[in-house]
Amino acid sequence: MARSKTSPRWLKEHFDDPYVKMAQKDGYRSRASYKLLELQERDRILRPGMTVVDLGSAPGGWSQVTSRLIGDKGRLIASDILPMDSIPDVTFIQGDFTEDAVFEQILAAIGDKPVDLVISDMAPNMSGVKSADQPRAMYLCELALDLAGRVLKPGGDFLIKIFQGEGFDEYHKLVREQYDKVLMRKPQSSRDRSREQYLLARGFRGATLQE
Repeated sequence: MARSKTSPRWLKEHFDDPYVKMAQKDGYRSRASYKLLELQERDRILRPGMTVVDLGSAPGGWSQVTSRLIGDKGRLIASDILPMDSIPDVTFIQGDFTEDAVFEQILAAIGDKPVDLVISDMAPNMSGVKSADQPRAMYLCELALDLAGRVLKPGGDFLIKIFQGEGFDEYHKLVREQYDKVLMRKPQSSRDRSREQYLLARGFRGATLQE
């Protein structure tokens, strides 16, 4: 079973984590900020003036980094099932991304302007039972890919957290059909014991057909 986030062992590991300490020192809301900063350093996915959608944004670590890098002329639409303290110039939509009403709110906030980049650090609450967790994680990935297919401009990029396991190969193949290049990344700030990886798809080939 996965360790409880209230267990003494988990808490000690968490607060001994150098990236947790760095986040506190640097003013970031979570250690996840450094994953995006590493990806940015390597792949230059964020640029001033971009329009970006951040899925699974709470507590706001990725939104903080993104907002800073896209600057005053950029647009950031963020969403999470959990509340998130406001960030200047960030449009936040709270709700369950799997529900149609919330999905439509995100689309409405984006409006008619094409999106340059969709990022997602979403993950379901893990039970520690891989046979249950993996399908739920892949379902979130599929929904994120669907949203990206609706809103990205041709040539846009898509970055998502994904877990190796059942459904991964089929998903990877589906993404390759929609983008020019698909890269797998494991940031140094991602914990070694975590199965998480980040899939970066570059060069969206155009809007997917909707029924």
